[in-house]
Amino acid sequence: MKVPVNEPVVTDTAKRYVLDALETGWISSAGEYITRFEEAFASYIGMKHAITTTNGTTALHLALAGLGIGKGDEVIVPDFTIVSCMNAVLYTGATPVFVDVDPETFTLDPTLLEASITPKTRAIMPVHIYGHSVDVDPILQIAEAHNLFVVEDAAEVHGATYKGKKCGSFGTVSTFSFYGNKIVTTGEGGMVLTNDDALAEEMRLLMNLSHSRKKRFWHERVGFNYRMTNLQAAIGLGQLEHIETFLAHKKWMGAEYSKRLADISGLLLPVTRDYAENVYWMYSLRVSDALGLSRDELCARLREKGVDTRDFFIPLSSQPISQEYKRAECPVSAEIAETGFYLPSGLALTEEQLTFVCDSLHAVVSV
Repeated sequence: MKVPVNEPVVTDTAKRYVLDALETGWISSAGEYITRFEEAFASYIGMKHAITTTNGTTALHLALAGLGIGKGDEVIVPDFTIVSCMNAVLYTGATPVFVDVDPETFTLDPTLLEASITPKTRAIMPVHIYGHSVDVDPILQIAEAHNLFVVEDAAEVHGATYKGKKCGSFGTVSTFSFYGNKIVTTGEGGMVLTNDDALAEEMRLLMNLSHSRKKRFWHERVGFNYRMTNLQAAIGLGQLEHIETFLAHKKWMGAEYSKRLADISGLLLPVTRDYAENVYWMYSLRVSDALGLSRDELCARLREKGVDTRDFFIPLSSQPISQEYKRAECPVSAEIAETGFYLPSGLALTEEQLTFVCDSLHAVVSV
């Protein structure tokens, strides 16, 4: 058996909507599915406005640009996250400031924020990781005290909650990714959400080449072409309508992995804090010295048996392109990056495959 790290499920509803878009000729960035997807997703998360984009990275850039972030500004980002977060800041001309993360949830550590705020700080970008939410409340309190924007990256937590409220509903603006491995996918795609009417209008203009409201093809400032296609939105809407089924499968997967792997000494299973509802976008683990194998050795042995895995993100402060922005060490990020990986976690994962993964893990650690 070969078990991929992710395999998506595309619903019959999504296929039907795509066929409708094809047959009616609405295949580009106009059409009813754009509007329907935006409205349905905004309603699901509990936000007033939603604007589709080409991917999660452009969603982040659009959010920052809409807020007027630019040269001379600083944006606090967690050190442990995908490089898109740093890139989006750099696209605006602003400076990323890296802050270390919690060792169990891998999300931005609120206790380290105050020390990183300067007169140039304009925004904080908390990133929910692998299906588990950030501890949002202290971040919001610090942001309010310092008059900072909160750009909430919810790319990996579709349907997850913090204290009973959907992730993606807390920031000045929030962003989502709909890449092929996400719980709701459009293949490639993203979205920004906000409750601010003026900000929503600003982002809609910027997203569509900044066409003047007075006259089309008249451009008074630089804009972007970040438009999602109607075909992609048709997929997204068809997936969103089945999200509760997807979430149930993810939670089943998380519970089964945790039950079947609990007896392996040296394997650190994911932690869910009492404020969070974990949707296990990816089932993430770490190895400790007690395992007797390094992360790389363990994953190599699993690969030999046909089990695909992925290493954790490499911290932003360790990237070659980030060295001029590095101000302090982030030891927690460095540690979890060296010891972390995730198991096959796709929506198409079967019980047979999950059993094979768990049996393979037990086999390789007992050698």
